Amino acid sequence: GSETDLDLGHYERFLDDNLTSTSSVTTGQIYETVLGKERRGDYLGGTIQPIPHVTNEIKSCIRAVGRETGADVVLIEVGGTVGDIEGQPFLEAIRQMRKEEGRNGTLSIHVTLLPYLGASGELKTKPTQHSVRELRSMGIQPDVIICRSDRPVADELKAKISLFCDVERKGVIPLLTMSSIYEVPLVLEEANLGDYVVDILQLEAPERDLDDWRDLVDRLKHPTGEVTVAIVGKYVELHDAYISVRESLTHAGIHHNQKVTIRWIHSEELERGDVSTLDGVDGIVVPGGFGERGFEGKLQAAHVARTQGIPYLGLCLGLQVMVVEAARNLLGHKDANSSEFAPETSHPVISLLSEQEGVTQKGATMRLGAYPCELVPGTRAHQAYGVAEVEERHRHRYEFNNAYRDALAEVGIVASGLSPDGQLVEICENNHHPFMVATQFHPEFRSRPLRPHPLFRDFIGAAIDRKARQLDSAASTVPADISGAVAGGGS
Repeated sequence: GSETDLDLGHYERFLDDNLTSTSSVTTGQIYETVLGKERRGDYLGGTIQPIPHVTNEIKSCIRAVGRETGADVVLIEVGGTVGDIEGQPFLEAIRQMRKEEGRNGTLSIHVTLLPYLGASGELKTKPTQHSVRELRSMGIQPDVIICRSDRPVADELKAKISLFCDVERKGVIPLLTMSSIYEVPLVLEEANLGDYVVDILQLEAPERDLDDWRDLVDRLKHPTGEVTVAIVGKYVELHDAYISVRESLTHAGIHHNQKVTIRWIHSEELERGDVSTLDGVDGIVVPGGFGERGFEGKLQAAHVARTQGIPYLGLCLGLQVMVVEAARNLLGHKDANSSEFAPETSHPVISLLSEQEGVTQKGATMRLGAYPCELVPGTRAHQAYGVAEVEERHRHRYEFNNAYRDALAEVGIVASGLSPDGQLVEICENNHHPFMVATQFHPEFRSRPLRPHPLFRDFIGAAIDRKARQLDSAASTVPADISGAVAGGGS
């Protein structure tokens, strides 16, 4: 397993693929590798320099991912802005690769912004021209310029960019801000970007079929209903902290032809005892997180979900929240807690993994990456997946304490997913509840636009059912002859 930038998740979702750690290369990784080689004597005592040692290592990483995956095309995103000091070794490596691989072996796509000036009512191309000029000064001539804009780009502006940036007219592609990121592939296809790339790289590409994707976008833009889901966390000010969770809910909503409206709730607000922010939600998600801050608020959210029958999906820490809440309120262990937050608790229902005991270095030492999980027949988890065993991705140090497994099962909190040796609880669920399921892993990393994760799919399905029941209940309490009552009251 590996910890990577969140942008990698977008590539996985759009490509419908599970990428490996070789697909994420950071400056720190490059420098660490170069320094390690120098210490081993690989450079025979030579002076280490950005060129050629750092640039060679960057090129080596790029070629390695293509070699290991057998890919026809390796797509490289160089983050940052042209001109950033930290990006110069990467751009130099790209320049060298363009020369080494040949004209038809590489293609450079430059993404720029066309700002809109309200005072003059026009889009400006100067920033794009200057950005391309800076890029060309480094020896890289873009083949395609993607022009990000909030307004339509006129043909004369495309012609201007083509002329002053020395790019083919068909290589200047406007990309307006869309209502959903999932519309972007269709916009780029309409602009014939795919044909242009295939032509330059001289590839033999099969006939494209985007009918499923068009249907997906159509369902996204024209839902038949709406459900409201609360995400309870302590980083909700920065929505991107939960981007995979948000997108997974969107995928599940598309599957059910429903708009999923997210209500972002800070867990620390719930700690004050006012849970009114949860009123009216059709489902509650408690995602992963670290540290004690906000934990009690998440317990409040789990309590509301359990006692009011609101569908609940816990992810990583969300499983631990569900277990602690049940231990306190169903088993009566009022001091039940995770040993991470209360080392001296007499009821550590969540405890440190045995493999983590004695680990002092925190970086890259967690239970990280994909592990198998065997599902218990007859459970909601097994029903959702429809198979006996799955593989899911993890990032945690603490786990369900098996000493409390039987006691919690007696009050309805059952282990429905286990490690192959039966020692680690991977999934918990409340079998006295319409849908209260929690995972120690991160199912959001496996969800795809055309294939929503089974647990998110069934969670949204449960939220839809709850909303329907609530509406039916409300309708049944309305007096049969409201109009008559109103008329009588006004006479």
